[in-house]
This record gives sequence, C-alpha cells and structure tokens, in this order.
Amino acid sequence: MDFKTSLQAAWARNDSLLCVGLDPDPAKFPAALKGRSDAILEFCKSIADATADLACAFKPQIAYFAANRAEDQLEALIRHIHDRHPGIPVILDAKRGDIGATAGQYAREAFERYGADALTVNPYMGFDSIEPYLAWKERGVVILCRTSNAGGSDLQFLETGGEGGKRRLYQHVAELVATKWNAGGQCALVVGATFPAELAEVRRLVGEMPLLVPGIGAQGGDIEATVSAGRTAAGTGLMINSSRAILYAGTDKNAGEDYAAAARKVALETRDAINRFRR
Repeated sequence: MDFKTSLQAAWARNDSLLCVGLDPDPAKFPAALKGRSDAILEFCKSIADATADLACAFKPQIAYFAANRAEDQLEALIRHIHDRHPGIPVILDAKRGDIGATAGQYAREAFERYGADALTVNPYMGFDSIEPYLAWKERGVVILCRTSNAGGSDLQFLETGGEGGKRRLYQHVAELVATKWNAGGQCALVVGATFPAELAEVRRLVGEMPLLVPGIGAQGGDIEATVSAGRTAAGTGLMINSSRAILYAGTDKNAGEDYAAAARKVALETRDAINRFRR
C-alpha cells in the first residue's frame, strides 16, 4: 500500500489527524530506563504502542537517534511499528537536501535501510534534489514549504515576483509541488501551525495534498486556527504533529513507570481537541 493510501486509511480508521513525533532524549527518560543500552528503542516502542490507535502517523526524527549512536534502534523501531501497528505510516524526519547520486543514497537509507513510508526533504536545491525520492513510487516525499520556526521567514517570505510582485517563496514552492513535482501523487508539504494564514494559503494552492503540520503543543500553535486553516472539505488532509508534549507528559511530572499511560492521555486529549474543529 502506498503512503497516501495508508495515510487516508489511518485518518478514517483512527478518526485522527494526530501525528506523534518520536524525538527521544535520554536525559528526559524515566529512571527505569536509565543506563539501558536499548533505552531509546524501549521508550519509543512504549510510546508507539500506547498511542497507535490515536494517531494517523508516526514521525521519528533521525537526529535524536544518530546523535546517540542508535541508528540500529531506529531500524528496529520502524520494524516494530510496521509489525505491531500495520497501516500507520512512518515519516522519517531527516530534511534531506542534496542532488544526484547523493540524494539517491539518502533515499536508499530512508526507504531501504530504515523502511520508512515517507521522508522529509528540503527543496532549496530544486527539482533534481527531489527527483531521486520520487523514483520510489509508493513512498511519500514530504517537502519543506512554510516552516514553524521564526527564522523560516528569512527565506520563505522573500518575494519572487508574480501576482503583482507579492508572491512569496513558500507560495512558489507550494505551487511547484502541486503542479509539477507531484505527478506520482505521493508528495506532501510541511507547513507550520504557527502561521495559520500561510497554512490557509498553501491549502488554497495545493488542493487536497496532505500537509504535515508541526508547531502545536510545545511550540504554541493554536489547534482551532490550524485545523480551520488547513483541513480539506472532507475534514482531513492534515498530519498535525505533536512530539514533546506527548513524549514527556509523564516523565516531566515524575510519573515514572506510567510514562506511556501519561503519553496516551495527552495524545487522546490532543486528538479529540483536533476533532472538535474538523467538521
């Protein structure tokens, strides 16, 4: 099953637009996991198992694994999610950006080594930096467009001409992806929850293309504004990511052994908060 079909099925089956981000920081783990060589895997597996029926996708961030020499645990985690929770797509958040043969190797890393269903990529180098990923016909390519960080405006809000000279770079990227790069139908865009007006503009430009939306929870994005701006007419179209607010819901409060239950509670609350504004 291809990425977009899996995502659409997960939206319906779990009645959810919530994407659970997996950004494991061992310094924040509960005491029971301290010192274990497989702590990252066990922590993330517990979170995934506790939230899988509430999520439309999981999004592990590769830097948290690589920095801790835990790439093998990332491989095992994605296998575990596919085995235990089939049909929930895994988006590897790596924001790769390179050209030609190098991009092809990054694609192999994401889709062959790790088995991810989709990968985040950076379009700054143009189409030939995206094309190698599109060769994997059933895998998703999630392209940065209007990111949630304040510094994103340094480049993404630059005027590129068109529409009376007011067309911004993020609008140009959105239109390129929608009209030229998405021939295989597996592309999505990253658009931050912290900019709901731009989210609405991207939705206007790309139709029903899926949007990965970071920025709620710890980053302060407003759920109602996000859903209202980004949903499709059918009330779907979004993967609204929350990472730290879910992952460390228990450990931040010294819940210890109950960290997975605490994560589930916050994930349920977040999914239901999103659903209040979907229809």
